[in-house]
Amino acid sequence: ARVTIGPPRKSSHFRRRHSPAMWTHTIFFAGNLYDPLPSSQAQGETPCCPFAAAPIIIRVIRLILASNSPRRRELLENAGFEFDAQPSELEENRLPGESPEDYARRLARDKALKIASLSGPGSIVLGADTVVAIDGEILEKPVDASDASRMLHTLSGHTHRVVTGVCLVRAPESVLAWTHETTAVTFRNLSEEEIDWYVASGEPFDKAGGYAIQGLASRFVTRIEGCYFNVVGLPIPLVYEIMKSIPEK
Repeated sequence: ARVTIGPPRKSSHFRRRHSPAMWTHTIFFAGNLYDPLPSSQAQGETPCCPFAAAPIIIRVIRLILASNSPRRRELLENAGFEFDAQPSELEENRLPGESPEDYARRLARDKALKIASLSGPGSIVLGADTVVAIDGEILEKPVDASDASRMLHTLSGHTHRVVTGVCLVRAPESVLAWTHETTAVTFRNLSEEEIDWYVASGEPFDKAGGYAIQGLASRFVTRIEGCYFNVVGLPIPLVYEIMKSIPEK
C-alpha cells in the first residue's frame, strides 16, 4: 500500500493510552486496513474485513506551551494540537536600539529556554511573544485606560505591524527553530467616542497594542496583509510547519 504523511489527528484511543500533552505524527495507508473477523466467522470465509484508512502513530512528542495566554491556548486547541501550558513569568524589557523583530524573537527564545530548563529531557517547548510596532514605537500591553486610549489614537487611520517571535526548544536547551512572523494591519479613522467606548469595554487590557482583532476591535480593521492568527497571538501555520520538521533525537 502507498504510504503518505498525514496531519495530526486527535484520537480517543491515543488519549486513553498516552499523556494528553503530545504532538503526533501520523501516516495513512491509501487503501484498506484489515482486522481479524470475530471467532464466530464461518469457516472458509475471508478471515479479514476492510476498515476505513486509519492513522498509525509513528512519533510521539511532548509539547509544552511556555505561555499562559488564553488566546494562544485556544489557537493551538482549535488547530488540533495537544499540549501542556506553563507560563514563563519572564520579565519583558526591551533592550536599547532593539528592533521589534529582534525583541519579539529574543523574548520567545528566553521564554522557551526557561521552561525547557524546568522540563523533562526531550520535551519540546514552544515560546512566543507578540508586539505591535508603528512609526518606530513598540506598543505593548497598556498599563491603564489612558495608555490604552493613547495607543488607539496612534493606530487610528494608520497601518501597523504585528510581529510574533516563535522559538522551539528541545529540553534542556537545544534550540530547534527560531523565527518570527509579521502581519500588516490597517485601522480606519476612529472617533473619540469609539475610542472611549472601546477602552470602557475592558478589551484593550492584557493585549499587545491595546486591541483584540478577534473581538470588538474587528470593526476597526479595514485590511490585513499576512497571517490573521499571528495578529491574534500565534502564527499557527508557521508553528505547524516547524513542528513537522522536528528532527529525531
